[in-house]
Amino acid sequence: MEECICRIITELEEFRHLDNPTNPHSQPQQPLSEPTLLDLQTLLDHTLASNDFELLDRLYDDLSSKSLSPNHLVRPIALAMDSGPSHSSLLASKVYLSLFLSPNAPVFTLFTPMSFLSLLRSICRSLKRRPAVPPPDTQGEGSHAVVNRKRKGSGKRGRGSRNNARDYHTKDVENEEGDFDVRALFPVLERLELVVGLIHLDRFPDSLKSLVQTVAEISVMAAEVCGNSGAYNRLTGLCSRVLSEVLRPEHGEQASTAAEVLKSLSPIILRLKSQARTFALRFVMNQMMGFAKGSEGVKKVVVNLPRYLAQKAQEKSEARALAVESIVEIVKVMEFRDQIGFVDYVAKMTQGKANHRLMAVDLILVLMLSLRDPLGAELDNEVKNSWGLRCIEALVLRCSDVSAGIRARALSNLAQLVGSLAGDDRARSILKEVMGFGGSGERRVGGGMNALLQKRCMDEKAAVRKAALLLITKLTALLGGAIDGIVLKTMSRALLGNFSSSCHPLSTDTILLAKYEHANLTFSDESVTMEWLHSVPHLITDNESSIQEECENLFLELVLDRISRAGSTSSPQNGPVFSDSTIKAKGMEVLFPEGVLGLLRELCNGEVTPWVKKICASLGKKKRLKHKIVIALQNIVRTSESLWLRQSMPIEKWTAPPGAWLLLSEVSAYLPKAVDWEFLHHHWQLLDNYGARGELKDPLAQGDSDEKEEGMESNSVAWAGDRVYLLQTISNVSVELPPEPAADLAHNLLKRIEQFNMHSTEVNAHVKALRTLCKRKASNLEESDALVMKWVGQLLSKASRILENYVSEISDSTKRGSFLTPPSRKGKRAGVKSKLLSEAVAAVYTVGSLVIVCPSADMSAITPLLHTIITSGNSDQKWNKLPGTTVSLEQTAPSLYIQAWLTMGKICLADGNLAKKYIPLFVRMLEKSDSAALRNNLVVMMADFCVRYTALVDCYIAKIAKCLCDPCELVRRQTFILLSRLLQRDYVKWRGVLFLRFLLSLVDESENIRHLADYLFGSILKVKAPLLAYNSFVEAIFVLNDCHAHNGHSDSHGSKESRFFSIRGNDEDSRSKRMHIYMSLLKQMAPEHLLATFAKLCAEILAAASDGMLNIEDITGQSVLQDAFRILACKEIRIPSNRASSSELADIDEEGGDNGASGAADRGKAITQAVRKGLIHNTIPIFIELKRLLESKNSPLIGSLMECLRILLKDYKNEIDDILVADKQLQKELVYDMQKYDSAKAKSTAAEAVAKMQKSSSYQSPDVSKVTSGKASQNKLTDKLKNDSKLASAIADAAAAATARSVLREVNKGASTPPLSSLSVPKLKSCRDRSTSQCDRPVDILESLRKRQSFDSDEEN
Repeated sequence: MEECICRIITELEEFRHLDNPTNPHSQPQQPLSEPTLLDLQTLLDHTLASNDFELLDRLYDDLSSKSLSPNHLVRPIALAMDSGPSHSSLLASKVYLSLFLSPNAPVFTLFTPMSFLSLLRSICRSLKRRPAVPPPDTQGEGSHAVVNRKRKGSGKRGRGSRNNARDYHTKDVENEEGDFDVRALFPVLERLELVVGLIHLDRFPDSLKSLVQTVAEISVMAAEVCGNSGAYNRLTGLCSRVLSEVLRPEHGEQASTAAEVLKSLSPIILRLKSQARTFALRFVMNQMMGFAKGSEGVKKVVVNLPRYLAQKAQEKSEARALAVESIVEIVKVMEFRDQIGFVDYVAKMTQGKANHRLMAVDLILVLMLSLRDPLGAELDNEVKNSWGLRCIEALVLRCSDVSAGIRARALSNLAQLVGSLAGDDRARSILKEVMGFGGSGERRVGGGMNALLQKRCMDEKAAVRKAALLLITKLTALLGGAIDGIVLKTMSRALLGNFSSSCHPLSTDTILLAKYEHANLTFSDESVTMEWLHSVPHLITDNESSIQEECENLFLELVLDRISRAGSTSSPQNGPVFSDSTIKAKGMEVLFPEGVLGLLRELCNGEVTPWVKKICASLGKKKRLKHKIVIALQNIVRTSESLWLRQSMPIEKWTAPPGAWLLLSEVSAYLPKAVDWEFLHHHWQLLDNYGARGELKDPLAQGDSDEKEEGMESNSVAWAGDRVYLLQTISNVSVELPPEPAADLAHNLLKRIEQFNMHSTEVNAHVKALRTLCKRKASNLEESDALVMKWVGQLLSKASRILENYVSEISDSTKRGSFLTPPSRKGKRAGVKSKLLSEAVAAVYTVGSLVIVCPSADMSAITPLLHTIITSGNSDQKWNKLPGTTVSLEQTAPSLYIQAWLTMGKICLADGNLAKKYIPLFVRMLEKSDSAALRNNLVVMMADFCVRYTALVDCYIAKIAKCLCDPCELVRRQTFILLSRLLQRDYVKWRGVLFLRFLLSLVDESENIRHLADYLFGSILKVKAPLLAYNSFVEAIFVLNDCHAHNGHSDSHGSKESRFFSIRGNDEDSRSKRMHIYMSLLKQMAPEHLLATFAKLCAEILAAASDGMLNIEDITGQSVLQDAFRILACKEIRIPSNRASSSELADIDEEGGDNGASGAADRGKAITQAVRKGLIHNTIPIFIELKRLLESKNSPLIGSLMECLRILLKDYKNEIDDILVADKQLQKELVYDMQKYDSAKAKSTAAEAVAKMQKSSSYQSPDVSKVTSGKASQNKLTDKLKNDSKLASAIADAAAAATARSVLREVNKGASTPPLSSLSVPKLKSCRDRSTSQCDRPVDILESLRKRQSFDSDEEN
């Protein structure tokens, strides 16, 4: 040990000699060498271990004898901590800390802030990642020797110590790869904890702050380099002990120290999942909470920590979720009073910025699920004031947030909250009352819950609609299946819409309806069943196969399997379970559980049937249909018939349960062997014998009938439908039919068709069934074609004779002059003509059906007759070349006339040569016909022609598009659907005026058409033709205003046609319709297209107006310019600035991606810069020039221009100097004009408000209640306007002016003001000196009038 002390003293003397300024060979201060550090550490370890202070005292004595202070020892140790490899630095740190722990150590001499900072840097530097260090070799040893030989005689003395140092370093600190072993920090941190206990850091606040930050960084850096969790746990345990030692009152005010500790730990708590986050949370929840119990200041700091974390949390979903988890873990260990305080703070956060609102929405959910008794179920008398109710109210308000991401998050969190709390009976009852669904509870938020759900189901964002559907599901389960019918309809319409299959490629979010039925259909609610069938089966047309499969699974499980279960228990052989009286009172529903009859009935709905057929076909092709569904349907029909006969009811009035034959006709095509032929034969005879008696006749041929006849007619319609589906079922199983019954059935069908007295719905079924029987019973294809051709020719021949007879009868009647006479309903001739007309209508329709099943049939005899009918009464010789009648059958026999056009169209589809001749006639009739039914059929035919003869019809597309403005809603809807289908399939191109014709559908009178148009523009065209809205936007403005006052926008289609598709006028209704169209187009544009549209509007409309190309004196030109101002000022065309990025990122984050969020932020910044550049170079000069022009013409559009300019520069007030940098005077003028316009507008609004208040008060009586109501309304108006300083000031001025005028009127006693010529110089007399005043008004009022300025100003004028 003597040698160690000697070496230490010698090296310190050498450092002093080299550091002496008088020494010509002086050098900067050198760190203490590693051998000397080892000698010093050995000395200190021996002293602490043996408790022998003699050697350490001798060291200090030798230092004193050499005139060396302990400070000469601290400085080289500090340099060693700041330099050298990690093991040397840590060794110096260990030595430095051991000096403090040695007995009788001069603590205040040894401690300096700089040396303590070197210690902390040494610890942090050791944990930084670095490349592996190669193992020591002889070369390394030699290099050390060379360095030490430079020192006088110290090389030999330190060689053995250096070898020991290398051995120590190799064995204990570094592993085989040369990585740092974190266990080397253990002794350093242990000594650091002891040293902190010796030194009071209240005098060194910077050192205290550095220590806290370093310990926090150690936990983070060690997690990256630590190899095993055991070593890391020990390391963080030491860090925790150091921080706990720092929090003692000896180191200063505990509240300040606690705040510093928590500030350093907060970023760690908000980190993504890591070991350091766990350490920080554990320290706060255990140690910090312990200190909080003994110190009110620490408690206040800890209570504020969750609020600080909520403010600093990141916006990305994963980081936000971990922040919420951490915050709630801390709140759970707080006292109840502090928990309530934090809950109130979170409720206030819901009114803050977008990122704070989003954080609050997530916090509310976790707090409600984590803390005890949120709804106060255990405190019956405090339910109304429980903190959970305040949270629910705040969450419901966020469901209507301006940010779509927050709306969706609030709805989904509310749904999850309802689902979790509904498990407790007491909480469920309270929740019902809170949500407004209870019978006697207070409706706190439920008053508008149904309205909220209805609005959110119609939200433009898919994520919001998903969340709304999920909330409806949870609420339905909470209410036991009871759900508002309006909400149910809105949800169904919003998610899927009443779209046709042609223009309805469904989005993926609609599959969430799969979750809805399990919570609703189990309650057997008929309204839910109906809406489900109107919504979910649409999914079979989706483009994604997974959604189609899910739709099939749902339909199989919830419809077919349910019917199978109900039908299997209702077999007639088993006998009815209920008595006849019960069945008669409650109906057949008691026999079939689970609402099966209602389910079958809804399958017959025209909007449901097409999807049911597609689903059944898909299931059948995949062989997923089971025989039990066929057996169940047969049992349902048999049970219904048996029950009818048991009640002694006439069989001719019986009809099967609606939907049973329909579903059987679809599934029998894939399960023919499961159908019983005796069952089919029995019901065919029944329906054919009795149903044929109730024939449907032409309306003109029917006479007056009583209620009984009307009932029979209605019953015949139902039987006709059943016969159609029964025939389809028979044709499906015809392969399985015995030969003789099949032949008899074919003969019977042919005879029924030849009678030409069936309803039109039955004709197709008979024809198709007959063709199927012929094809399946023939031995080969040629034989089947021959059989079909034979009976088709036979039917065509008879139909031709019927039409000839009818045309002859018409000609004879015309010649006799009696055809135009109203037919006598009781006359014999009227009866004959009525019968001929009925047969002719059936014959024409039958011909159309025959053309479809046999296109090659000879129509040479039929075509002239049809031509005669469709051209009857036409004076144009071009189309009336064949002999016929001059009487228009469109007026006398409209049913025959319409059917003739329809059949002629079918013939043209089969004959191209004939189509070339008749397509112009179809187009002409489409334009001139007054019959909506005929126009509807013609539109359908033209769409079919467009598919078959695209080149022939392409030139007539514009004329077909005119039907988009047809007076009949059905025609408009049919035209929209058909043209949309053709456009999707590329049979028609979006060129010319076609796109502009479709725009009016966005504001159609029909809500269904508006929904179709919104979907077409918002979903289909946005993907298929993304540039369409951008390219046609400016032209749409001119077309909708019917403006021809622009030199560059001439209309080649004529003024009459352009006005037909315009929305002219400056009335509010016309402007709102046009703006709705503009907004719909802008919503489909990408940000870069919005920017380009902004520039085009300025260049093609505003610049054109300032250059004189657009006539602003023309009323349509003014409308165009005003629309341009409104568009430029609307929020849809504005590019979101950086200030709105948080809500945008939240929206994108909810859709699922952090990468997309960062990319959107980058694009947003670039676009914002482009907007500023465009404003600088283009927009402002155009506005200034146009402003001068409008002012020179005293145009009323100056107000619209200033309003638009004010809104545009609203977000760029700080950049006005940069935008108008070239002309400071112009800048001042523009700012002045804007302020002047705002002031004038505010005063105008204020004057109207004051006038309204005075008018309302002037008619009030002195009654107390009325005075109170008047004050309440005035206070309400004041509260409404107090946020606008200009408006409030203007109101004050206007009110003062009105008061002054009323005072002047009273002073003048109502006398009129004399002319100026009769007035002398006014003399003011003071009333102050008079004891008795002769004035009727108080002195202060007159003085105020003298001082008041004039109320009329240039701004008002």
